[in-house]
Amino acid sequence: MLVEICGIWNTKHNAVLLAQHMLSPFWLKHIRRILMIIPIAIAIGSMVALFLWTLQQSIHYRFQHPWLLFLLPLAGIGIHFIYAGYGKSAEKGNSLILEQIQTEGGPVPKRMAPLILLTTLITHLFGGSAGREGTAVQMGGSIASMFNGIFKLDTADRKVMLISGVAAAFGAVFGTPLTGAIFALEVLTRGKVKYHAFVPALLASLLADATVNAWQINHQHYRIDELPLYADEVSRTLHFNLPLAFKIILAAVAFGLASYLFTRMINEIKAFAAKVFSYAWMRPFVGGLLIIALTQLLGRPDYLSLGVDPEYPGAVTLQSAFQLGGADTWSWLWKTIYTAITIGTGFKGGEVTPLFYIGATLGNTLSGIMDAPVSLFAALGFIAVFAGATNTPLACTIMGLELFGPEHLIFFALACFTAYLCSGYIGIYGPQARTENSSYLRQKLSKYYRLGYLGKSPDQR
Repeated sequence: MLVEICGIWNTKHNAVLLAQHMLSPFWLKHIRRILMIIPIAIAIGSMVALFLWTLQQSIHYRFQHPWLLFLLPLAGIGIHFIYAGYGKSAEKGNSLILEQIQTEGGPVPKRMAPLILLTTLITHLFGGSAGREGTAVQMGGSIASMFNGIFKLDTADRKVMLISGVAAAFGAVFGTPLTGAIFALEVLTRGKVKYHAFVPALLASLLADATVNAWQINHQHYRIDELPLYADEVSRTLHFNLPLAFKIILAAVAFGLASYLFTRMINEIKAFAAKVFSYAWMRPFVGGLLIIALTQLLGRPDYLSLGVDPEYPGAVTLQSAFQLGGADTWSWLWKTIYTAITIGTGFKGGEVTPLFYIGATLGNTLSGIMDAPVSLFAALGFIAVFAGATNTPLACTIMGLELFGPEHLIFFALACFTAYLCSGYIGIYGPQARTENSSYLRQKLSKYYRLGYLGKSPDQR
């Protein structure tokens, strides 16, 4: 009897200790964050669903009315004056969200969400070559900031909610919730991952993606064909295709250089346009004229807008790049030029989907040159060019896992991290591109060069 009483007392005592522990300020803070994430994620997921639906309607409306392309210069002027009249700090877009997360976690304007939604739809309706992730991320940051004001959060909580808002938007727009969480941590925190924000970010991304699915918005699906059996004895022994891995490394170098070209071209066009055109409204006007001229020169509209849905049978799209003959030799370069002009002259949207297109079509081309599997190289280019342009190789490796399955995870990592090392020190996100870890290889080589390390003897080093 005494033993039973002692056992009951110990059980009650442990339960009390557990309850006290769970009600400690540390746990209460995290429980409170999780509860606040729920309405934020649902709101962001609903906005992303609305955006994806209206975006598809806009693109297909242009398919039915191709003459809308000739109004692109006027659309550019309209976008400029919308932001000149109502945008204020919201025009800084993703850079503003990154700055707030990296500094004091201050407010993001509420107007950012409707403005970027409207102007992105205008860009795509009239044929501008842009993406959708930038729009989603800005909407996510704006909505999260709005809830920050409602909940009256402190600096630390505001930063976590902003990171979670970005994760929710990114995960929901591509249907990759784990990637969304890792992307938000990797791209927004200057190489210093804030692990305490991972659970809120992942929860937000999962809930936002579930909300998009609940609204019956479907995402694109891609498939990598089955690879042939190992061709040499060494590969069969190691259960790893060494010749293919070598080809992937070479291709990843090209993917990294394509990332660098894309980012550098956007920056150069922005700087050139700002220098040449004293009136800011002239930049998108001339950019629109250039897009029209290029389309007339090529005689095909394949490189307009997202490049996901085909405007006509046989068009080069993101989907067709996974098939033999599904892309032309220079499709990746044309898409780079189109998108650099569109974004560089002031049109709105994102860069990620065009990066997917550039990488997949470049992978298609390289597969023919290297006698490699087409669908695998398209998938590797899909994620690796994105990794190089955003300095997020880990998130892009996880994206490969979520989009294409776990079978080729080693190849995904090999391609993403190699492209990252070869993509230079710049990226498509301004503040993030200046981080200490943005290019480890470039950083080390620069350091050795400054110190004269390479020119000294071993005794002098």
